[in-house]
Amino acid sequence: MADVKTVAPPSAPLPRGAKGHPWLTLLAVSLGVIMVMLDGTVVGIANPVIGQDLGASLADLQWVTSGYLLALAVFLITAGKLGDLFGHKRVFLIGVAGFALTSLAIAFSEPIGETLGISPVGTLIGMRVLQGLFGALLNPAALALLRNAFPGEKLNAAMGAWGAIIGLSSAAGPIVGGLLVENVSWQSVFFINVPVGAVALAMGLWIIMESKAQTLSRIDWLGVLLLSVAMFSLVWAIIKAPDWGWGDSRTLGFLAVTVVVGALFVLWQSKAREPLIPLSLFRNLSVSIGILLMMLVAFAMFGAMFFLGFYFQGVHGLSPLDAGLRMLPMSAGMIIASPLAGMAIGKLGPKVTISGGMLITAVSMFLMSRIGVEASFFETGLPFLLLAFGLSPVFVGATEIIVGNSPMELAGVAGGVQQSAMQVGGAMGTAILGAVMAAEISGTLPGHLGPVAKAMPPQAIEGLEKAAAFGTVPAEALKTVPEQVQQVIVTAVHHSFLDGMHLAFLISTIVAVGTALLALLVKSGRKTEGAPVHLG
Repeated sequence: MADVKTVAPPSAPLPRGAKGHPWLTLLAVSLGVIMVMLDGTVVGIANPVIGQDLGASLADLQWVTSGYLLALAVFLITAGKLGDLFGHKRVFLIGVAGFALTSLAIAFSEPIGETLGISPVGTLIGMRVLQGLFGALLNPAALALLRNAFPGEKLNAAMGAWGAIIGLSSAAGPIVGGLLVENVSWQSVFFINVPVGAVALAMGLWIIMESKAQTLSRIDWLGVLLLSVAMFSLVWAIIKAPDWGWGDSRTLGFLAVTVVVGALFVLWQSKAREPLIPLSLFRNLSVSIGILLMMLVAFAMFGAMFFLGFYFQGVHGLSPLDAGLRMLPMSAGMIIASPLAGMAIGKLGPKVTISGGMLITAVSMFLMSRIGVEASFFETGLPFLLLAFGLSPVFVGATEIIVGNSPMELAGVAGGVQQSAMQVGGAMGTAILGAVMAAEISGTLPGHLGPVAKAMPPQAIEGLEKAAAFGTVPAEALKTVPEQVQQVIVTAVHHSFLDGMHLAFLISTIVAVGTALLALLVKSGRKTEGAPVHLG
């Protein structure tokens, strides 16, 4: 039998001045998350330059992203529970400080690697994993602080403003990243997190009021262990499957561990006195659907968008700054779209708003599947702008559904579950669509090469297939061939890359349409302040 405890909202005096003020709290936590958003957007711009500077392969660059996602996915829910138990403000500030310091270490990955006897790429990936752990502390705590600062009826507006601030940081990211990569170095895109983190830390200490669960007294360590093993096995299988093969015994083995350990985790949560994730959290159908929506949206977006940096700089031949400017319509559009999404959800409800957003996202993805080698700013800008107005209702709505319909005492766990769903979906999208893209490139490249392919040894074609995943041709592959043949090779690589990218976006289009239909099942669940909280 589950323990049932009635939990009243934490009693606190009304905020006076800056301390505990809801909208200033929003600003303070946004500064911390802005650091994470800047990091995400600038890393995408910097990836091609990092690959050239450190001699990194596509697999290495995927690990720069996947290692970060793996750490996030494994630790997010546990981090949310730590906030519920020890205080969201404390955990948030630790996450901010740690994220800034690991960013500094990433910038110095080459000298650190030399000191430790590790390759620069290996050091960078290791620091990204550590950065992911601190990011896991930061994200669910930020959402929990907002959940506690704003009353239920104002949460939609807060989430809309939150999305606008995130959109602003996303808009700045590609431009700032492009300027820094082009005029300074790729290391400088990580240095930028240090001053942002310092300001976020100072404002957090000054403004944020501490909040934590009043009824929780301990951590469910067995639950932490079981969940960590299950999440690690799932994300590891997803990340490695493109290399091993989806039918490989190692992939199937890790997926089997996920199922078995996941079942043990659910069984233990039903018996534990203070479980890591109270199963009652999922009794609200909208919360469960919201979690699935986050996974599917992240699958479609992160999976397909991973390769756009290589398209702009490799196939299109743009500079890092110009590539960043091409992505500006999406990020800038979120500044307008997110507040509108919050208002639309308040007036129309989440069902119509989220479903409509996913249909707009599907249109955007389809337009991206039509992009050519020499696409104009308008041809790329229109789908990016549509994507901003498509994704904003989903991110704002799903966050409000998951966090807003969860008990205040479980705000940290709910935020962790929401973020975990996004990271798992993003990892699945990057791995699955990456594998689809690689297979499409391998199948179409010989046809684009035509007669040239017959004159090339198999290992040379295999090398071109790997290079085509970047949208570029290595200089050594062109040294010993006539100029006319060079042009054929370059054109073939670019077109095979586009074939793979187009297929990835078409799959994302289908996923977006399916997600729009799923969103029709969402209902506006009641807020649960002062309601019974099932802790087991």
